[in-house]
Amino acid sequence: MSTLVLDPITRLEGHLKINVTLDSNNNVTVAQASGGLYRDFENMLLNRVPKDAAFLTQRICGLCPVSHAIASSKAIEQAAGFTPTLQGLLLRDLIQGSNYIADNLLHFYHLSLMDYVQGPQMSPWTPGYSQDYRFSSTDNQNLVNNYITALSIRRQAHEMGAIFGGKLPHVANVVPGGVTAIPSSTDISNFKNYLNTITSFITNTYQADANKLASTYGDYYSVGVGYGNLIAYGVFDTDTNGGKLFPAGTVTNGTVGSFSQTNIKEYVGYSWYSSPSGVNPASETTTPSYGKSGAYTWLKAPRYNGQPYEAGSLARTWVSGDYRHGVSVMDRHMAKYTETAKLVSNMSTWINQVVTGTSGYVNLGTPTSGSGIGLTEASRGALGHWVSVSNSTVSKYQIVTPTCWNASPADDSGNVGPIEQALIGTHVADTTQPVELLRIAHSFDPCTGCSVHVMSPEGVEMSKFIVQPLGV
Repeated sequence: MSTLVLDPITRLEGHLKINVTLDSNNNVTVAQASGGLYRDFENMLLNRVPKDAAFLTQRICGLCPVSHAIASSKAIEQAAGFTPTLQGLLLRDLIQGSNYIADNLLHFYHLSLMDYVQGPQMSPWTPGYSQDYRFSSTDNQNLVNNYITALSIRRQAHEMGAIFGGKLPHVANVVPGGVTAIPSSTDISNFKNYLNTITSFITNTYQADANKLASTYGDYYSVGVGYGNLIAYGVFDTDTNGGKLFPAGTVTNGTVGSFSQTNIKEYVGYSWYSSPSGVNPASETTTPSYGKSGAYTWLKAPRYNGQPYEAGSLARTWVSGDYRHGVSVMDRHMAKYTETAKLVSNMSTWINQVVTGTSGYVNLGTPTSGSGIGLTEASRGALGHWVSVSNSTVSKYQIVTPTCWNASPADDSGNVGPIEQALIGTHVADTTQPVELLRIAHSFDPCTGCSVHVMSPEGVEMSKFIVQPLGV
């Protein structure tokens, strides 16, 4: 028996620790995923004007802020009994779609690909592992070149989304009531030009690179499988009656089923909280208790019908029927490409439906009381905001992020989280370079925010301030 600790795992937003126990054959028998940052946005939002939440919760994450703005806005709108106009929904789709494109390309090229490709022998690509590189020198260099090109495409995706969002990554125009931007013919033309360039890269480059990775590392279709349970809340509104490009649903034992948020409960038996465990987010509270005996993470453990479920592109495309090959490291990458290609195709339709010079915003005012649930999908998976309003201010707020689904700890019944389960059974060829563990963890695209350390001039840590939460 031996133990490996990867801390922190790099190439993701924030700090994630993976701790595994190996048997005598170097197979993982026990795994723990630990998020080392405390998120207190739920408590920070108390007693604030409800509309503030759409702006403040975006700061949970620098990668998926648009989805937080939309989830928060949806929750406030439900509390007010309001549905945005089709114009408002289309503009949200285009802004969120732009953020998805940037994020999906980031995950493939900049956060995951370097687990398989040898980068330039210079910072920031060194130091790094040298285990199990299989590409020819020509293919390796082409992938490195495309890594660099993808940086420019990501920037253009952000610029495209900022046309209607006001700015990115954190948007100014997505608010309860819709989207405040009023599109001009020039805005629409500029958006289309960006979209054409981005679509060409996705069709001609991303597709080829994803397929090349899958064919070269085909054994990873059987690595990092985990439970196989998948959950999606639904995303990209196609009409004002609840239609979605990617619908809500669950996958259990390979069978697609329905979804109801009432079946969600969060457990804190192994988390640094003293809040009640096994509670639906609508009734949940957040009370930190760092150092609690037996706990090992700041992430709570969301469960659906008492069971762990994986969120992300694979869940969305499985429920929608666009990708149902399997559940594994490589399936997560291929599903993300499949989703991105479908998304850009539909964005070209949505932009043609936007009406020039027409507002997609209605001033809701401030609801005096009520409750609402805002469900959407960040690139990494299912994202939900639960709000209660009393006396025109927030009296309760809860957020369940995709990474809380995927990187959750064991629940009170001892069921480990999806990443933990995906690691169990993995064979590590070289314990000094456990690249297999990185490939599994990175395939979930975890995101855990960031913290600031205050250092003395001599390099001694003086204090630590958490400035961003466990994100998506």
